[in-house]
Amino acid sequence: MPQSSPPRLPRGRHALSRAEVDRVHRGRLLAAMAEAMTEKGYASTSVEDVLKRARVSRQSFYRLFSSKLDCFMAAFDQAGELVRERLAQAARDGADPVDRFERAIAVYLDALASEPGYARLFLVEVFAAGPEAVARRSAVQRDLAAALADLMGATGESARFACQVVVAAVGTMVTPAVASGDVAALRAVGPPIVDHVRTLVRSGVLEG
Repeated sequence: MPQSSPPRLPRGRHALSRAEVDRVHRGRLLAAMAEAMTEKGYASTSVEDVLKRARVSRQSFYRLFSSKLDCFMAAFDQAGELVRERLAQAARDGADPVDRFERAIAVYLDALASEPGYARLFLVEVFAAGPEAVARRSAVQRDLAAALADLMGATGESARFACQVVVAAVGTMVTPAVASGDVAALRAVGPPIVDHVRTLVRSGVLEG
């Protein structure tokens, strides 16, 4: 997940370029959006709430984003991309697909536990942000299901559908824990999901 609190710009005059200033401001605004999701939820969060947390001017905000939703979607996309990268790294080594899946699940749960603001934004508040956000969430879930199918060597239609079900189940199981901030319940999702995938492999459901 993204860093929770990107550094502030130095006070007074500095030699940073406009692009570097915008990069720092963007990071702070995205982190502030994630923090606001934990405290107030999407519907109750205003641009002003984000600005106060980020300590960035309104002018800078609107130079980078067109609206609260635009900022939210940027934070969502960043979180989703980093989740995919971490999962890909975790699943890269080792010959046994289930062992790689187990590592990937552990990395995913660690990421959610370590960044509760981004986790809530990614899994809970996305549904309050409207149809565009929900569609983006569905696209991420399809990508993760395709990645799981590739990891498990599932090429047939029924096997790839089983991977979609596994990804949907993981999302359903972790969301209440993220919503309530229950880290223990979040981490408890891992072992039974891994056991279930092992059962699917042994039964041949993920073959072909």
